[in-house]
Amino acid sequence: MTALYFNAQAVKINLDRASQPTNHLKRYHLFKMIDKTEVINDNKVKIMLKQPFSAFINNLAHPAAAIISPKALAYYGKHIGFHPVGTGPYQFVTWNQTEFVKVKKFNNYWKFGLPKLDSITWRPVVDNNSRAAMLQTGEATFIFPVPYEQAKMLSENSKLNVAVEPSIQQRYISLNVTQKPFDNLKVRQALNYAINKEMLIKVAFSGYAVPAEGPVPSMIEFTTRYQPWPYNPSKARQLLKEAGYPNGFTSILWSSHNHSTAQKVLQYVQNQLAQVGVKVMITAMDAGQRAAKVESIGVQDTEVRMLYTGWSASTGEADWALSPLFLSQAAPPKQFNTAFYKNTHVDDDLSAALTTTNHTEKQKLYQDAQNRIWADAPWIFLTTERLLSAYNKQLSGFYVMPDVSFNFDNANLQ
Repeated sequence: MTALYFNAQAVKINLDRASQPTNHLKRYHLFKMIDKTEVINDNKVKIMLKQPFSAFINNLAHPAAAIISPKALAYYGKHIGFHPVGTGPYQFVTWNQTEFVKVKKFNNYWKFGLPKLDSITWRPVVDNNSRAAMLQTGEATFIFPVPYEQAKMLSENSKLNVAVEPSIQQRYISLNVTQKPFDNLKVRQALNYAINKEMLIKVAFSGYAVPAEGPVPSMIEFTTRYQPWPYNPSKARQLLKEAGYPNGFTSILWSSHNHSTAQKVLQYVQNQLAQVGVKVMITAMDAGQRAAKVESIGVQDTEVRMLYTGWSASTGEADWALSPLFLSQAAPPKQFNTAFYKNTHVDDDLSAALTTTNHTEKQKLYQDAQNRIWADAPWIFLTTERLLSAYNKQLSGFYVMPDVSFNFDNANLQ
């Protein structure tokens, strides 16, 4: 199916769909503030919000705001995810969920001269060694992510390039602040002091990350940067003693990921915490388990105590980097505040920041919120990753974006 027109009516249909809670779309929260959308003419819409929301223009830049063909929406309904139709340079051909997705050149693309490739086939390859081997043998032209431990070897191949890009991918361990011992600030501080972030980066990320410098990665608008929590195990032990846990405690560390890098992170954290008397058992989950045990369970019934996970605020603005993770009303099952963190000052700051378009005022409010979050330590703040991709030198114009999406409009093989 081919999309013939991108016009105001198509925008209205998509925004109406995205802002309707009964559709149960995953990114409904990005559009729930829309009251109604009106078509002015073929090239203009008027969007009215239920209340002031100064980050809305950034929400429209989120990948979830991509406009889908109204004809395809009407035809495929709730199965549209298996039949994507938009206005991009490539047209969907076929998809086998476990093996590949294939797209072909869209000859009526609106940018003259693009695309340059006839087709692209994407293949999920979970095993790191297999992914790297496919690139070296020529079976693959581009791979992402590059296994950190193999970056040096791939870079020494004269036929390949390894690209290192900044990201907004934050890695952290949320701590359920409603449950003992994590309801105690000194315990949370101790856990932050207990982990050597620099060594973690060497062990798990082969140096391709930086210690977290705040609740929000530095590339996000309205970020406040701090000195990373220093490694001080003696301070950690002292704080645990002051909190009433001189011999430490035991807990379970859950993980949203089970790939090789995550396994290294988990094992390293487990070892570091053991050195200050905190013994954790590790449970890694797949997507289905995460949805069932973490994302759909509220504070009264949750088993989550410690959760290793990550967040990428694809709007590029501090609201989407902070509100889904730290607003008191954003706890599961509504959003992703898996620490069940609640600070009324933070709630007020984040709400007030959405009522003003004054840059200085927004910066002040977001800074105050970040100051309080950093001091309250509802997370063990770990790292911001660097993104590694590798590709055959014959390929150009294919990029990994900071939010881990891809830009391949200008992709070409020479």
